Amino acid sequence: MKRCINLAKKSAGRVSPNPLVGAIIFDDDFKVISEGRHEYYGGNHAERNAILTAQEDLRGKSIIVNLEPCCHYGKTPPCADLIIERGIKRVISGMVDPNPIVAGKGLERLKSAGIEVIQGVLEEECLELNKFFVKNQTKKLPYITIKTAVTLDGKIATRSNKSKWITDETSRAEVQKLRNSYDAILTGSGTIKYDNPSLTCRMKGGRNPVRVVLDTNLSTDESSKVYTDDGTRVIIIAGEKVSNSRIKEYPSHIEIEKCKLKNNKIDISTAVKILYEKGLRSIMTECGGLLNKSIIEEKLADELIQFIAPKLLGDTKAKSFAEGFDRNEINECNKLKIVSTKVLKQDIIVNSKFNY
Repeated sequence: MKRCINLAKKSAGRVSPNPLVGAIIFDDDFKVISEGRHEYYGGNHAERNAILTAQEDLRGKSIIVNLEPCCHYGKTPPCADLIIERGIKRVISGMVDPNPIVAGKGLERLKSAGIEVIQGVLEEECLELNKFFVKNQTKKLPYITIKTAVTLDGKIATRSNKSKWITDETSRAEVQKLRNSYDAILTGSGTIKYDNPSLTCRMKGGRNPVRVVLDTNLSTDESSKVYTDDGTRVIIIAGEKVSNSRIKEYPSHIEIEKCKLKNNKIDISTAVKILYEKGLRSIMTECGGLLNKSIIEEKLADELIQFIAPKLLGDTKAKSFAEGFDRNEINECNKLKIVSTKVLKQDIIVNSKFNY
């Protein structure tokens, strides 16, 4: 199953809104006969690729797959039917498909055909692999990760908004890998004005995520790097009061959506729903403390990834990655669960999940 998961990871950033899936066919001596993965959206599912590339009769063989085989017609025929047709005797599954169309029905079809089914192998790892898909299917919302680069005292920029560079080149290379894995990068107008980021993926073989800017009054410069017409989808979420004449001042390749306001700022909950409706299933934020705070306050964030540099800014007026909670008691703090830490060349990555 670990090999299956690693196989599935090779398609990160290529299969959305579908899940990451790998499949391995083997015999009773655990000799691998063939393997396959869901390589891109609209392509064959992992099981189908593994079966169709096998060079021998599959009767009496076993297949292991990190996600329950499908039992419905989508862009491809049901994998469960092909498994039955080829005479595979055993199916090992990591997790049940959260899609209501499947949700256990694929495994039941296999059992009804007399196939041995083993469920829940490395289930937690399989759920983590497809955390985007699980959130999409159960909540009908995008999975949101807040990514920050901070000093040891939690600062993302000086009081004058200077932030280059808190972390080193090794950390920045890791960020490129993350960008490749998410459907979109979300930022705010302040970050565009102060940092003028490109928000592209500069990883070899990577692909640019959709660039999303929250800009209540359309106050960002149309010539900002983030708006470059490089074939990447660009979306601006603007306030509902923005004039159509101002919208027309932006390049035609930019999608501009109006959103209702809350306290004279974009209602982040509504904005996230708009982005989901526009097909974005996973979003990573690279923004300032006030926007991060709004996302956390509305309980929209699922994960926090912090790149922490061994530096101290020591300035009470420097910018923090989340600002404005105004907590009076320690027991009012937002609670998270640290799920992993990783030491890089000089920085560390701390990965936490929100616990609302």
